[in-house]
Amino acid sequence: MSVPSRLFLAVVFVVSSIRAQEIKVAAAADLGAAMQKLAPLFEKQTGIHVSVSLGSSGNFFAQIQNGAPFDVFLSADKSYPDKLEQAGLTEPGTLKLYARGKLVLWWPNSVPLPISTTDPPPLAGGLDALKEAYVRKIAIANPDHAPYGRAAVAALQSYGVYDQVKSKFVLGENISQTAQFAQSGNADVGFIALALARADAMQKSGHYVVLPADSYPPLNQAAVVVRSSKQRESARRFVDFLVSGDGYKVLREYGFGSPAPEGPKK
Repeated sequence: MSVPSRLFLAVVFVVSSIRAQEIKVAAAADLGAAMQKLAPLFEKQTGIHVSVSLGSSGNFFAQIQNGAPFDVFLSADKSYPDKLEQAGLTEPGTLKLYARGKLVLWWPNSVPLPISTTDPPPLAGGLDALKEAYVRKIAIANPDHAPYGRAAVAALQSYGVYDQVKSKFVLGENISQTAQFAQSGNADVGFIALALARADAMQKSGHYVVLPADSYPPLNQAAVVVRSSKQRESARRFVDFLVSGDGYKVLREYGFGSPAPEGPKK
């Protein structure tokens, strides 16, 4: 074999090795800030690069059903990985709960919302202030495919104000866009993830109150390895890392809680 041929094969081998050390992760938008810390930490420990795509869990669910080349799916709602598992589209034994999302009501400093941010739930005045005329637009994630959007609807129904305020909704494609709507002034308030409300920019520009956990169904978030993945072993390692001590610590730092106990399967 000639020298150029050997060099070519060596280059191909190196490129292939590099590609083998990357996994593609489809992550719920509420993980945006946490993934900026989780991905580098995992890479430092394993040498495996993590390429992250953020979006709504429902959209990723549909994309994976249609063959999108993701290795790992991090959903904000366990029901989507469950459905993929039932359809035989996940690697057996890899579905794991990794966190519980928390819903908050966030509003900018310019909106005089009379809701205490220090009193523990339940909210003293409920959510009646959202019916006032100065609250013209309420940002929520699209409940058709975003778990936090469904949680926001449930919370508003729990407080008995849904019918009075639903005409004010501005729908975000995902929870990250919903937060942008509220922060930019395209909405007067927004129902967003605690993980996003804790970002420095959001804390400096507004206030938030955590909604009582019993005002909406648990946002149990689940991870799973996609069956079509070409990097199954690396993908498994990432899921294991996420529910390990290091991954757990980072998720708690960004406001995620432990998954709520699940009832018996029917």
